[in-house]
Amino acid sequence: MKIPKLKLYTKILVGLILGVVVGILLGPKAAVIKPIGTAFIRLITLIVVPLVFASLLVGTASLGDIRKLGRMGMKTITYYLTTTALAITIGLLLANIIRPGSRLPDEVKTNLLQNYGGVALEKIQQAEETPGVIDVLLDIIPTNPVNSLNTANMLQIIFFAVLLGIALTMIPSHRARSVLAFFEGINDAMIQIVHIVMKLAPYGVFALIAAIVGEFGAGILLTLARYSIVVIIGLILHTCLTYPAAVGLLAKMNPLTFFRGIRPAQLIAFSTSSSSATLPVTMECSIENLNVPNDVASFVLPLGATINMDGTALYQGVAAVFISEVYGMHLTLGNQLMIVLTATLASIGAAGVPGVGMITLALVLKTIGVPLEGIALILGVDRILDMCRTVTNISGDSSAAVIVAATEGELGTSRSFDYG
Repeated sequence: MKIPKLKLYTKILVGLILGVVVGILLGPKAAVIKPIGTAFIRLITLIVVPLVFASLLVGTASLGDIRKLGRMGMKTITYYLTTTALAITIGLLLANIIRPGSRLPDEVKTNLLQNYGGVALEKIQQAEETPGVIDVLLDIIPTNPVNSLNTANMLQIIFFAVLLGIALTMIPSHRARSVLAFFEGINDAMIQIVHIVMKLAPYGVFALIAAIVGEFGAGILLTLARYSIVVIIGLILHTCLTYPAAVGLLAKMNPLTFFRGIRPAQLIAFSTSSSSATLPVTMECSIENLNVPNDVASFVLPLGATINMDGTALYQGVAAVFISEVYGMHLTLGNQLMIVLTATLASIGAAGVPGVGMITLALVLKTIGVPLEGIALILGVDRILDMCRTVTNISGDSSAAVIVAATEGELGTSRSFDYG
């Protein structure tokens, strides 16, 4: 009897489950296989800058209509800001109903502050160095595009790629043709590298999950169970209700088709905790599985990986309420509205890398007057919850790509893509 070939999605899922088991069995010793996971992340990260730049430049130039680009930009940013605000609201509602910080024993609070106080101080210092809104907006314009590419500053890369793409539409076609052909070749080559790297995904996921579970174990989750459960419930509600409703109503897409299409990206997001590292897979899933046109995906998804942090924003809302309750502080309606505003704006300048949520959380806490050292209370479970909220982040990015494509009348008929 011939054994059927497992699809890559199934292999990744098996790797994830085995990683959990090995992490529990080996404990901290599981860190010995972490370099395999690190190598996988580095391989997939090396694709991000050339893929984003080449695909966005070609996609912008192929639009041929600057008005269409502006229209797509307005739709994308409006959708991202709306879903981010909605995510924070869901988190705040759950936190106010369940009140996860109201029963944390004093001895647990003391231990958490002692164990994670040093790391919390580092995050606070990073938050204090964060530039203001005007500076963030001005920083989008690069002074040295080569340096932007070198440092992987995604907002600057997006700006330069779009500007160069627009410029190519304004010069004679025979001059622009060779430039576009070159970057089309780069884009196609990067996509092929994605295929190659994804063959290694099950092993990378296995190593990453085993190391994480081995390092943190289940003890810290039990200590902060109520807080963790509230965050996870909020993420599930937002991911499984908000996005399906949006793609169903605005794009007329079956939610099951949507989730089947982005499964590989969700698993990679869960394993890497990085929207940016997952970006090549998110683009591949959206283009091949959901039939989003390349020009739309190339614009919407890199922008989303940079400014759309629904999962992170939701967790910040829960964390702010949790920390304030532990300190016996009452957040007024005005305080909670300020959380919505601050977290939404902070998500725009946040990088799509592991742990950045802690820095933006410090900004939120500072705005509402909650002690910043309270960050130490939740640092123990942050890495695990970061994995969960990254899944929400990239799901939101994909839903935006589907909706923008549909509203532009460019969403194709559904067709599947075999990764394995």
